This record gives sequence, structure tokens and C-alpha cells, in this order.
Amino acid sequence: MTSVVAFQGERGAFSEDAVVKLFGSDAAFLPCVSFRGVFRAVEEDEASFGVVPVENSQAGSINETYDLLLSYSLNIFAEAVLRISHCLMALPGQRMDGIKTVYSHPQALAQCEDFLVGLGAEIIPGYDTAGSAKMIAEKRKKGCAAVASKRAASIYGLEILASEIETNVDNYTKFLAISKQESSQGKRDKTSLVFAAKNVPGALHDILGIFASRNINLTKLESRPSRSKPWEYVFYVDFEGHPGEEIYQQAIRELKQRAAFVKLLGSYPRAE
Repeated sequence: MTSVVAFQGERGAFSEDAVVKLFGSDAAFLPCVSFRGVFRAVEEDEASFGVVPVENSQAGSINETYDLLLSYSLNIFAEAVLRISHCLMALPGQRMDGIKTVYSHPQALAQCEDFLVGLGAEIIPGYDTAGSAKMIAEKRKKGCAAVASKRAASIYGLEILASEIETNVDNYTKFLAISKQESSQGKRDKTSLVFAAKNVPGALHDILGIFASRNINLTKLESRPSRSKPWEYVFYVDFEGHPGEEIYQQAIRELKQRAAFVKLLGSYPRAE
């Protein structure tokens, strides 16, 4: 049975590339306007899975995704890392020297700044990368180009004028698949959770010692403001391993005793 997979953006968004990497090209795509819409689609059974970006190698963590992971009772099912490579695309027959205006998501435009400065065109931020490509195709806008993915050019019948126009080729985004389902235990698992430390001296030090004393490798530790109490923080943690094993069960039991709040977000295979 084909899985319905929700993602944010129009068809051809980089999130759709992540869907294909995780679930294959036979997945049934469900584009959503917002990240919250992706979570809601999974929660309300409109989709079996959702795919959302969680971190970019240049811009850092995507805070909205972390807040939604805390707010919704869904599991992280899998992760994928995708190289983000931008293309300049326009209607068939257009030439590079005829491009006067370029549309795309602000982050994509910033990532291609060096190329776009040399192009000398007017830069107009848009809703998203694929949405800009769709707009040019539907409105038949001559003299205009979009910065988007190779997939977007194929979907909307646009011609690629230049490939790999990003300033830094080491531009990667990590995506998470979310679901009501839990991922089965494997050989290369990681676990994500969020906790709040008690407001006492040394609380965070003691909690980190829970993992250090058991030689559990933390691959991420990041604080975010609590949405319920001003000037208090929650901590997002990734560690190598699966709670199905006794040593990780012990660590989580002790964490629940020492922390003010703990929520397991999911255990899933580490991305290659």
C-alpha cells in the first residue's frame, strides 16, 4: 500500500526530495502550507508520515520544527540528510542575459548571493523555492527566473539555465520523518528526547552525568525557551542507542527522576 507523506511547500520543494529519499518515488505526496500543517495532517490521519526539515549545516536548527515536536504526540520515525543544490530556471527559450528578475525563498536567495550579484537581476523574495518556479510557469513570466531544485524544473516544465549556483557547496539539511508509528529497533539507532532541568544549582551537570557515567554518546544538546514559562528552558538531546537496551533504559529512568520534565521524541535509524 502506498504511504501518504505530507511535507511543507509546493511540489518540487526540497522537502519532496527528502520524501523520495526516505520513502521512494511511489509515495503519495501531500503538500502543506506550513510545518504545523504537516504535523496536523499526520495527527488527523490525512497522512501516515510527515517530512520536515530540522537543521541546516549553515543556518543551524529550525526552531519551529523543534517546538512542534514538543507540542504534538508524534514519533520521529526516520531521518535523512540531503545536499541542497540550487538551480536557476526559467521558461523554455529564455537566455541568461535576458533574466531581469529572480524569485525564490529568502534563504535560497541568500545561499546563492555570489551568483545572483553577478547576474545583476532584481531579487524578489517569495513564499518558497518551488512556489516561485510554479508561479513563473503558470503566469508564463518572461524575463524572470526562479532559484529552486532540479525536481521543480522538471515538474513545472522550466529550463535550467545554471546548476549548482549556491555559494557554498557544503550545504546540507537534515530532515525528519514523523509518524504515529514507532520505528523498529535496528543496529544504528539514535534516540531524541526533550527535558527540562529542575531550577536548582548543578541540575544540568547532574543530568549530563547520567549519560557520561554510562558512556552514552550525546550527538546533540540544544536549549530552547520554554513555551509555558518565560525565561525557563528545555533541552533537546540526541544520543546514540535505543531504549530497548538495558543501559539506555536505566539512563532514561534516572533522567525522569532527576528532571522536571522528560518527553521521548523517538528512536530511529541514523542517517548515512
